[in-house]
Amino acid sequence: MTKNSAAIDNRRARHEYHILESLEAGLVLSGTEVKSVRGGGASLAEAYARFRDGEAWLLGMHIAPYKQGSFSNAEPTRPRKLLLHKAEIVRLQSRVAEKGLTVVPLRLYFTRGLAKVLLGVARGKKLWDKRADVAKPDVDREIARHVRRA
Repeated sequence: MTKNSAAIDNRRARHEYHILESLEAGLVLSGTEVKSVRGGGASLAEAYARFRDGEAWLLGMHIAPYKQGSFSNAEPTRPRKLLLHKAEIVRLQSRVAEKGLTVVPLRLYFTRGLAKVLLGVARGKKLWDKRADVAKPDVDREIARHVRRA
């Protein structure tokens, strides 16, 4: 990834879900949406993927209207098509059919000028899982401190 390319991370996804596997998908955006994303005007916090009629769609992603876009701006939370091979769509659909699994975007970035989304097949965390994840760095730090002193 180059220095000047915009990357939008979904920090909330790793807190809310156990990520079981991930894969890259293309994303269909309009011209003003691309400019807005490059400027950092996108949020993946509420986004998730759904499958309909053999196609994959990203729902709930917010892309702020481009300031210089005027009438050509698209609706900020419209469904956006994901570009995946048919076999990948079928495999993801079968995984999502399992109880408790969903597909969430982890990162939005550009590769050679093309918008890409890193998707994760995820299972929701329980409250105690989230508490354990928050406490783990503190415990690791304490253990490292005691090892250094010993």
